[in-house]
Amino acid sequence: MKTDKRPGRIPELDGLRVLMIFIVSWYHIWQQSWLTPSVSIEPAGFYWSLDFLVRTGYVWVDGTVLLSAFLLYLPLARANGNALPAPGEFYFRKAKRILPGFWFIILLFFFGICLPWDLYNGNGPFIAKDLFTHFTLIFPFWRDTYIYTPLGAASWTLSIVAQGYLLFPLLARCLRRKPAPTLGVLCACAFAFRGWCLWGLQEYSMVVNTFVNFLDVYAVGFGSAMLFARAEAALQARRETKPEERRMRLLREAAATVVFAGCLVGICELLKVQSATNGQADLQGHQMIFRPLFALGFAGLVLSAPFSLKFLRFLLGNRVTAFLSAISMNYYLVHQTLAVHLKRIGFPPSVSDTPNMAGEQPWQTQYTWAAFGFSLILAILITFLVEKPAGKLLQKLYDRKKAASGGARSQHG
Repeated sequence: MKTDKRPGRIPELDGLRVLMIFIVSWYHIWQQSWLTPSVSIEPAGFYWSLDFLVRTGYVWVDGTVLLSAFLLYLPLARANGNALPAPGEFYFRKAKRILPGFWFIILLFFFGICLPWDLYNGNGPFIAKDLFTHFTLIFPFWRDTYIYTPLGAASWTLSIVAQGYLLFPLLARCLRRKPAPTLGVLCACAFAFRGWCLWGLQEYSMVVNTFVNFLDVYAVGFGSAMLFARAEAALQARRETKPEERRMRLLREAAATVVFAGCLVGICELLKVQSATNGQADLQGHQMIFRPLFALGFAGLVLSAPFSLKFLRFLLGNRVTAFLSAISMNYYLVHQTLAVHLKRIGFPPSVSDTPNMAGEQPWQTQYTWAAFGFSLILAILITFLVEKPAGKLLQKLYDRKKAASGGARSQHG
């Protein structure tokens, strides 16, 4: 495994990404296994239930969206007035990164699971609509392709991220010229839409995870990138003008570690409140109300982790987390559908027809490990056999086309 050495990369964010996606996938697997996680130390009589953490695992999707926004704007925040990237080149870079693997996964599940198990019940029009809307990433706009699709429920997050990519060239220009008003407008739009949802609707399934409902999360991510770039530049300037004393460095890193721990505790306290909600509408309503607070908590993790003590930075940013981060998108896209299918085919075998409801052991533990393990293996294969080779091929074709068009212009110039 090789560590990514790209300049400007923040290794600690690999660990945060892996942590967030792990908890989300844990939630989806728990929905099938009902295995309640806990930490216990028998001699000391210590017992800590993690039910609240896994039960609210869906909340950590907000963290992945915030991290995406942060990383989108960070290069521009660091650029100090340099030219913005051309929209066409920006769209190409993002498309070659997300589409080959995603399209392959959709086809894999369609031909490998949906058709053999007749999950569409022979509904040809719905098959065509489901495939088209997934290939174009617009499936969350319709209830049937969003909620009732057999292609998996996790990929809506990729649609949100893709919509963010689509608008980013415009948002980047606004942020460069008027950062505070732009962030304010994004938050105002999110709050206004959320208020309309909470006051005007009785059911929130089609609105809780729409792009406009994440605009304040994007705003916090963009603003965090600005703060991080300034802190990074100030620290670098200080090092160049005056060598930092070891004591001052340790104090700064200890303070950042305390902030990181405080944000984790704050997030967990919010999760406990969120986990106490009853009913789908109540759950999604509280999720929208708490979303800005969760965004601030996730931003605190992102901003403090790279400046924390060495042990925490190593824990979050190492070769293992770099590798897992590299396959995390494909892992996220396959885990939920694969977990459901393992249960559909009865693997691992169980005594009860409903082993999750019966609390059957060792099935619950075996199933949980199988869902995690097979998802990880499939994600590795897709990343290194499909996504990366396809990305390299597309880059070669793009460079060749760009060179040819450049040569044609020079001949006619």
